[in-house]
Amino acid sequence: MVDFELSEEQAALRGISRDLLASDCPPRTVRSVAEAGLDVDDKLWERGVRMGWTGLAAPEAAGGAGQGLVELCLVAEELGRAAAPGPFLETALASRAAARGPAPLASELAEGRLKAAFVHQGSLAVRRAGQGVALSGRAAAVHAAGCADWLLVALTGDEPYVLLVRASAVRTERRTTLDLTRSWYDVLFDDVVVERTQILSRHADAARRLVDAMAVLTAADALGVGERLLEMTVGHVTVREQFGRPLGAFQTVKHKAADMLIALRGLRAATYYAAMAHDAERADATAAASVAKAFASEGLPGVAGEALQSHGGIGFTWEHDLHLYLRRATVDALVHGTAAHHHERVLSHLERARLTRPAA
Repeated sequence: MVDFELSEEQAALRGISRDLLASDCPPRTVRSVAEAGLDVDDKLWERGVRMGWTGLAAPEAAGGAGQGLVELCLVAEELGRAAAPGPFLETALASRAAARGPAPLASELAEGRLKAAFVHQGSLAVRRAGQGVALSGRAAAVHAAGCADWLLVALTGDEPYVLLVRASAVRTERRTTLDLTRSWYDVLFDDVVVERTQILSRHADAARRLVDAMAVLTAADALGVGERLLEMTVGHVTVREQFGRPLGAFQTVKHKAADMLIALRGLRAATYYAAMAHDAERADATAAASVAKAFASEGLPGVAGEALQSHGGIGFTWEHDLHLYLRRATVDALVHGTAAHHHERVLSHLERARLTRPAA
């Protein structure tokens, strides 16, 4: 049996994170960050760092809390619920990964003095360069690369690597996307030399675990977005009247809300199982990560669509906050692997498991 009950400490982390974001990241802050073309709000970053988000998964020896992906998912869920900007999760993953590299760097990331972005989508070529390597190519869909001091690069191809690359060594191009709540970049590597001390691993498992972790964190963000969409929808149909009755009194509207709730409960189960499997290093951790992300990529657009329909005309207006979440939901479904991509990963995992199963 799998116990999904939160511990007292985990429940406190979720509650305090939700309270902080409610006070420091209301929709007007999200809008102002987007209008200013920023990657993160400085005040929100400082508060998140004081909360320990950036060091949550880093080893205690590096100044972190030594927690796992489950705890990071709790924060990711609340960041999604608030549609919050900023590379908190990427920096947290980098601080944990950096513990294998130069000692001071992990602490600086854990303490939020440095920011990190996560790179693994795109086309990058690697060649040996002395005791290090050199990277060339373009990485796509890199969140908050414009404010990053370091890039955590996970390559899972024929030559797997986990690398830390100075952001000052690359060029970034901000992309115009549907998502107004976060900034997205292409990152261009022009024969960028990575020193031996910045190579954290050459093992495929290490790179794969980082990619899995980011997929699960994206699913957790999507879960938070979906929960907020459901809250907004229930709040709207409870007070909005038609034909002298609240919209929520109509059976069709009740069914829509019920469908949203069922989809989100399934996503919650898939996401937190994947996080626990990752922390326990279970054999099915990669498959579980892909199930969670596929569930998010397929289910969240449906939740967003039901929310928009239930709001009616007001849901299409710029002034209403609904569109911030609809945009974030759409991008969450696409980044770090589409549903089709993750279905293929699950199929590959099942095929490998079949081939390695002992004969009866």
